[in-house]
Amino acid sequence: MSKPVSILITGANGQLGTEFRMLENKFPHYQFIFTTKENLSIIHEADIATYFLENKFDFCINCAAYTAVDKAETEKEKAYLINATAAGYLAKACEKYGVKLFHISTDYVFKGAGKEPYKETDLVDPINYYGYTKLEGEKLVLQFHHEPIIIRTSWVYSPYGNNFVKTMIRLMQQRESIGVVGDQWGAPTYAADLALAIMYIISSGKYKPGIYHYSNLGKISWFEFAQKIKASISSPCIVNSITTKDYPVLASRPHFSVFNLNKIQETFGIQIPEWQISLKQCIHLIQQGHT
Repeated sequence: MSKPVSILITGANGQLGTEFRMLENKFPHYQFIFTTKENLSIIHEADIATYFLENKFDFCINCAAYTAVDKAETEKEKAYLINATAAGYLAKACEKYGVKLFHISTDYVFKGAGKEPYKETDLVDPINYYGYTKLEGEKLVLQFHHEPIIIRTSWVYSPYGNNFVKTMIRLMQQRESIGVVGDQWGAPTYAADLALAIMYIISSGKYKPGIYHYSNLGKISWFEFAQKIKASISSPCIVNSITTKDYPVLASRPHFSVFNLNKIQETFGIQIPEWQISLKQCIHLIQQGHT
């Protein structure tokens, strides 16, 4: 019997990493190896070197990231170490041992000042320090690995971890009214859909290196997203639309970060769900206690 294809998942306790855990039983012919900072510290190159020397992988999916966007403005060294330097370490190890690499990036590599959905070839210009560290991570991955797949994604949520959907549900249960920014546009990404898309690429055998954009289909504001969440949980909470100026934060946010999804759809034949459908699925799981 041939040895099963092995997939290393870093950042396995995060939103996307947890969704791969949920998928494991659906892909019994694959061997998943889940790592966290406790059993594989990707910020230490020597630890990565030892781990790759002692274990054999066919694929690595780097879900590990520093995602505290506002904190990144003050914790710059930590954010850069995890999002950039460590990504380079992983890419170097994957290249050395012939491991195919998926690296997850973000819409924040763009300034977000345009009005047309961003293509993979559009000019990058990070809006904040978090975006800068993720862009540097992309550069290092491309420098040290000759054929990575980099997937930029946006507005990620799931039943697990901290995210906009879970925050809105909590606030709507606690308050009579809330204000949500209505002048920032994008598209949500259900982490379960992204995980499934990556597994589809792996199982299809159509591994084609490059940068790709992935989110659920649609274009909405945070306010519209909150309104849909409110309706989904039948909350009496009043949701008010506010402007970016009304909600000051340390890190600037892009006003427009909708992706053009043609490349990933056409290259791999991936069917991407509408955001409303995925949100309904996620909220159903949250209400069932899957958090």
